[in-house]
Order: sequence, then structure tokens, then C-alpha cells
Amino acid sequence: MLHLTLRQLEIFCAVAQAGSTVAAAQAVSLSQSATSAALQQLELALGSQLFERVGRQLVLNDAGRALLPQALDMLEQARAIEQAFTGKGSGLPVRLRLAASTTIGSYVLPPVLAAFARSHPQVAVDLQIANTAEVAEAVQALEVDLGLIEGTSHWQDMEVQPWLRDELVIVCAPQDPLALQAVRKPVGAAALRQARWLLREPGSGTREMVEHALLPRLHQLPAAATLGSSEAIARCVAQGLGISCLPRVLVQPLVDAGELQVLPTALPRMQRNFSLLQRAGKRHSPALAAFVQACLQFAPGERA
Repeated sequence: MLHLTLRQLEIFCAVAQAGSTVAAAQAVSLSQSATSAALQQLELALGSQLFERVGRQLVLNDAGRALLPQALDMLEQARAIEQAFTGKGSGLPVRLRLAASTTIGSYVLPPVLAAFARSHPQVAVDLQIANTAEVAEAVQALEVDLGLIEGTSHWQDMEVQPWLRDELVIVCAPQDPLALQAVRKPVGAAALRQARWLLREPGSGTREMVEHALLPRLHQLPAAATLGSSEAIARCVAQGLGISCLPRVLVQPLVDAGELQVLPTALPRMQRNFSLLQRAGKRHSPALAAFVQACLQFAPGERA
């Protein structure tokens, strides 16, 4: 006879992620007392305490850390069962949870989502947009079914599938002195080292790829300013506040409008991959398999 329930495991995971029964209660739509009672019942059934109290926070102990990935996997399998059955003839909607890095979510995914909605109207999509590190963390915690990231993943227990390839270009305002200098010849490393660079925040896939591409050639890349949005950086560059290295998929409309200029440099061409990210061993529901296929069929740029 089983002494554990999926609801208890769901509450345990919510407490682990929220750090308190008060916050977890909101996530699982229970009262705080009912959440605490369910957690106590789980600990009693297992014969082991799962958390240590640090101030007002509940922090996983060794037993809790050992249980968490198993509990997340069981909940994920239960969701897959629900989706497999509710998506076949019941008329009930299937909900797909996605997380995408900023550039992909803002500039690449919209046409993919539109095409997918037309072919799979029964599937509801929840999309979170965050930087690459936050997307990977959500995938690892099974908070989302699929992550779409820029660059590569450094996290363990992940499956990374190359998707598309995008070009990184150095841009400036048309009136920037470097733009005038580039009329005579491509801008060299020495001039680029002295420029005012506007960069994304640490943890951003764009920031990581820019540093990977430029630091070996420039040896330093001091940021005059960091911003949490590539679009904001592009707008600031257009106002003459500095230069930046940004995805072509983002800056091309501003270049076409004459607000930005791609700066000719002596550096080699810079490219980076977009990838699909899943937790290793995750089973594809029919909805997830269909969405992955929709991504692979969509190719606005070069295939990675």
C-alpha cells in the first residue's frame, strides 16, 4: 500500500522552490495550514525530516535534496500522462510551458508560435522570457517543458539540440566617429578597445557569446554600461551612447531604417547558435513533440 501521494510531492516541490509554506500555499492553491499538514504527512510517511528552518526560510537538508529530483520527475511523468490523454479526443486543452532567452522570445519565436497555434489550436502555450541562465534553471527544475536558448548550456543533466545559427554584428550610430573612420578602412582592434561598449548583463547568452567572440581579439571589453535588454542597448546605440555587439536578427530592422549601422571591422565573422534545451531523459508528450518539430521546420536564418 502506497503512503505517498502526488499532491504531497507537489506541495514538497513547491515548498522547496518557494522556501516557505506561506509562499508555497499560494502556488498550490491551499491554505498555509493545509500546506504545512501535507508536508508533515509526507515527512511522517518517509520517516525523515526534509527541511531545516533557517530564520523564516525552509531549506532542504540532505534527505530533501535527494528527494527533490525524484519528486520532480514523478510530477513530470504525471503531467505527461495527463497531456497524453486530455489531448486525444477529450476536448480539454493541453498546456505547454516554454521558456526562451530574450532575443529568441522577442524576435524568433513569434512566427513559430503563430504557425503552431494554427496547426494545434487545442494546445495552450505559456511562455516565459528571461536570460539564458534563468531559462536553463527553469528547465533543470522542470518548471518548463522546453527551453530555447542562445549559445550553449553549462548545466548538467541537460540535452541540448542545435537549432538555428545567428550572426553577431558590431553596430554604432551612423554619426559615430567609428562609422566615419570605417569609410576609409575597417575598424581595427585598437580602436575597438577604446570604444564605449554597451553590454548585456552577466548571465545573458548574448553577453556570453560577445565575450567569447571578442575577448580573444580585444583582450579587454570594459562595459561603459550594462542593460538587461538587447533592444534597449540597440536604442541607446542609435542615440550615440556607444557601440555594441548584437544579434543581426534584432538590429536588422534598425539598420534598414537608417538608425543603426553595422560597423565594418577587421575581426572575423561572428556567429552563435540557438538551441533547444530539455532535461535529460524527459519524455516528450505529443504536444511537446509537435512543438519541437515546428521549431525544427522553421528556419529564418541558417540551420545550426
